[in-house]
Amino acid sequence: MFVGLIIIMIVVMVTVAMGTRTVRPYQKGLIERLGKYQRTVGSGLTIIIPFLESITKVDMREQVVDVPPQAVITKDNVAVEVDAVVYYEITDPVKVKYNISDFYLAATKLAQTNLRNLIGDMALDESLTSRELINNKLREVLDEATDKWGARVTRVELQRIEPPADVTTAMHRQMKAERERRAAILEAEGKKQAAILEAEGLKQAQVLNAEGEAEAIKRVADADKYQKLTVAMGEAQAIETVFNAIHKGNPTNDLIAIKYLEALPKIADGKATKVFLPLETAGILGSIGGIGELFKEKQA
Repeated sequence: MFVGLIIIMIVVMVTVAMGTRTVRPYQKGLIERLGKYQRTVGSGLTIIIPFLESITKVDMREQVVDVPPQAVITKDNVAVEVDAVVYYEITDPVKVKYNISDFYLAATKLAQTNLRNLIGDMALDESLTSRELINNKLREVLDEATDKWGARVTRVELQRIEPPADVTTAMHRQMKAERERRAAILEAEGKKQAAILEAEGLKQAQVLNAEGEAEAIKRVADADKYQKLTVAMGEAQAIETVFNAIHKGNPTNDLIAIKYLEALPKIADGKATKVFLPLETAGILGSIGGIGELFKEKQA
């Protein structure tokens, strides 16, 4: 009797243990009864019918698929080694359980196939400089394909695109030659700009020098003109003063004739061979003749 009670207790305990399942917060539970899907349960303690129902747990966290390296032929017939990483998350645990047998393997193969197609449509240089474009296109293709599997591709990262060693060496030489060409162009442009600036500076200096000389000549001419004008005004004033003094003194023709004779030696100055007398000298010469007659009368 006691042994039978112990056996019953053991059976009850095993049955209770088999009928309770714990689902973690990041999981979903799929319950099947006699091989038929019944319901989806969330996290916590879940009761199932022992021996009739079973539960399958699906991880809902974001997962990563490491795409193995593979050789890909580019559009310009260069073999490159390519690998990538695909990040995805489960959106429907029922689809990921019943629509695909091995989601990880299917996602890996799908990523490899589409990666070969994308790289194969690009030249080597384009594939090396278009990582972001390849990532976006591959993510769109994988996301569309995995939608019916109950998963969503969140992002794709292309880890490396590695050309052969000889191609890499040739690319390095090409890059070095391109850098040297750009350096030579920049140096030539710098010399050209320096020569232009030097010529512009020389031109500006010559212009300023010419303008300075012109201004100096103008000032000298203005000063000379002013000096001549001042001298002329002084002479005019002196002549006017002499003229006024002569008229105020009321000189006779005889006195004027004497002064004229005194001025003749200064006019000739011993150098002139000809002396031109003004027309007005007729009256003065008449006065000189009168003076001569006076001297004759005194001598008689």
